[in-house]
Amino acid sequence: MLVASLALGLAAVLVAARWVSGQGNVAVSKVVVASRDLPPGTRLAAEHLRIVDWPEASIMSGAFSDPKLLEARVIISSAQRGVPIVEEKLASSGSKGGLSAVIANGKRAMTVKVNEIVGVAGFALPGNHVDVVMNARDLQSKPVSKIVLEQILVLAVAQEAGREETKPKVVNAVTLEVTPAQAEKLDLGRSIGTLSLVLRNQGDRNFVTTPGTRVPDLIGAIEAQDPVVQAAAKPETGKGASARQGAGAEVSSRPRKTVEVIRGVARGKMEMSTSE
Repeated sequence: MLVASLALGLAAVLVAARWVSGQGNVAVSKVVVASRDLPPGTRLAAEHLRIVDWPEASIMSGAFSDPKLLEARVIISSAQRGVPIVEEKLASSGSKGGLSAVIANGKRAMTVKVNEIVGVAGFALPGNHVDVVMNARDLQSKPVSKIVLEQILVLAVAQEAGREETKPKVVNAVTLEVTPAQAEKLDLGRSIGTLSLVLRNQGDRNFVTTPGTRVPDLIGAIEAQDPVVQAAAKPETGKGASARQGAGAEVSSRPRKTVEVIRGVARGKMEMSTSE
């Protein structure tokens, strides 16, 4: 038994040594990575890049092995320190640095003036998606609020386009990525009314169609929740109603006064009988 144990132990040592030796012989290749965190729109230079050994089995598609191929290229999405620079993160060759390189093909960048309320208290950050709500007057000159644009990408807040920041930041301008048709709607909307941003869930990609909200819709919803208004509108039935009708017949000849009752934003009238 002692000899068998020694043999098994020796075999385990040999197997472990062979495994460790095999791990040390993993094939590697040279890959270009970012030498520091880089925001979108950065024009790459030698100081932004470095070469490291990377396991061949884990090399991402579109990676580069020569930093000279990346010089003067512009990244369109943020790159973290030590992460390989790949082709899909780069703008086309010849692009200038800055926000213009980040805009998708066929899209435009348009800046909207905001304040703390319109800008969702600073939570609308680069990389987020928002809906745009317009408050204006309809064809009958009545106020209406309507969602006019959905799933609009925030490119920058003020003069910052970095997408790593998560802390709210109150600014006076937000730059949005829109199509030419959406840019026209946005420009018209801010000229005839006021615009507000509505922050979306990052995973929500559904579109909705709403008729817009007008003053009667809002007041009707408030009245529907008011128990006093509901009780006044409910017709009476049974003996109580008959007795009330009889009493009403007796005092029908008496003079009446009308009192206006205001409850919140709802208005109503109440008649009061007076004795002679």
